[in-house]
Amino acid sequence: MKIYGGIFEKENAYKVMQEIDTELQNPTIWDSVEHSTQLLQKKARVQEHIQKQEKVQASIATIEEYLYFVNEGEHDAIDAFVESVYIAKKLIESMEVEMLFVKEEDKYGALVELHAGAGGKDAQDWTQMLARMYERFAVEKGYTVRCVDYLAGDEAGIKSITLEISGEYAYGLLQYERGIHRLIRISPFDSSGKRHTSFASVDILPSIEENTVIVIKESDLRIDTFRSSGPGGQSVNTTSSAVRITHIPTGITVQCQNERSQHANKESALRILQARLYRMEQEKIQEQKQSSYNSKDAINFGSQIRTYTLHPYMLVKDHRTNVESSDVEGILDGDITLFLESSLTFYRQSME
Repeated sequence: MKIYGGIFEKENAYKVMQEIDTELQNPTIWDSVEHSTQLLQKKARVQEHIQKQEKVQASIATIEEYLYFVNEGEHDAIDAFVESVYIAKKLIESMEVEMLFVKEEDKYGALVELHAGAGGKDAQDWTQMLARMYERFAVEKGYTVRCVDYLAGDEAGIKSITLEISGEYAYGLLQYERGIHRLIRISPFDSSGKRHTSFASVDILPSIEENTVIVIKESDLRIDTFRSSGPGGQSVNTTSSAVRITHIPTGITVQCQNERSQHANKESALRILQARLYRMEQEKIQEQKQSSYNSKDAINFGSQIRTYTLHPYMLVKDHRTNVESSDVEGILDGDITLFLESSLTFYRQSME
């Protein structure tokens, strides 16, 4: 029994907790490390939901208390009343967003892969702008960010980059960023001041947990090593530390060259490969459950999902949800919550 959409039902949360505790009291549960670990993780998530519910209830009680004093004419209580309303509002908004997470992998961290598309130097510069946007978003959310793979542009920007964003629900929040992102602006690389259109592709993978069972046979892998390209620190470009792994049965190829050692690059590449194979398995399961649903085409990799216009006007528009914002500067500085939450709502509704 999952506890996602019913997190506002406190009695339901307590019932789930009792069911988990009863199952954990069974001595045979510990015979399976995988199952017992998943059960303990589920218990921790339910406990967190209950704690949030209790915080909301405590905040509401505080609001009522301060409201009483305000009505009694104690104006010193007004600031405290406003602050308590703000805290309760943030807690409720956080819980509302969590209600949109319906898949087990939603709670994982995220691997964000960006690749420059058509547009030459402009596209590579655009890819760097997008990477910065996601990094700023992650930092603001309190997530940690690590660059797993990086390939610099020929003269400016980035050809490709993979960021690992660690934190609960990072994948759940970012999953629908997958697709083509288009930029329209006056090119800083065109001396004639002409308007250019650039493209970059974004792929989002769940950074799967260690206990997730994805079996990769060594015999199914072709591992190639090569020298890292682009700028780097000591020894980065002088030894064959970069690693490219090809999964022969599926043809999936991943590479990593940002770490100092070949061993570290291999580990990172294997984690990305695991994430790709995991998603492939989840997509097969989903297709078996539901062969199609209305908006499937909108989340296919390669579909254009959003346009960022800097000229002749300032506007960012999501083509799936039709959500728009003129705060282009804020969005490129990482304030993308509006688009993330509207996409979550859109796809959740489309699956109901």
